[in-house]
Amino acid sequence: MSDVIRIAGIAGSLRKGSMNKSALRAAAKLAPKGTVLDIVDLEGIPGFSEDLEQNFPPPARDFKAKVKAADAILIVTPEYNYSVPGVLKNAIDWASRPYGDSAWNAKPVAIMGASVGMLGTARAQYHLRQTFVFLNMFPLNQPEVMIANASEKFDEQGNLTDATTEEKIKELVEALVFWTTQLKKARA
Repeated sequence: MSDVIRIAGIAGSLRKGSMNKSALRAAAKLAPKGTVLDIVDLEGIPGFSEDLEQNFPPPARDFKAKVKAADAILIVTPEYNYSVPGVLKNAIDWASRPYGDSAWNAKPVAIMGASVGMLGTARAQYHLRQTFVFLNMFPLNQPEVMIANASEKFDEQGNLTDATTEEKIKELVEALVFWTTQLKKARA
């Protein structure tokens, strides 16, 4: 069993100035010693089509390989129309295919999200948890990190400026590492 925990960090937004991308960068900086949080970009992944399953487009193939190689997953997502952004759901679908060869199977996963609204992505996170059931993923239940009023918690360069949010993100990443370690021990 490797001592280093490798986390694939995925932001569910393509926007360059995304607060969720900023929160993911903060999580990478706050990861405990012995942890590598690799940020995996969704840019360029085409819309999922079963017609392409036997010949995966390179961006989808690369994304799936990075997910498969990770010990754990951290998804940081905005909430669009009370749910998960289409680009994130699309990437999830690609990495789950073809049927029987899902990169998500038995992966520990944590979720957080940033929103300018009051609910801080609660509904999107709930929808992701529903998806994890079918994908046979092992979600971390607590702490829940829903960054409400996020525009007040990041500066113009996308740096996290709120100490309470920083502490919650740190707790989440540490809990994900602990959860991942426990699951690895149980499988050994």
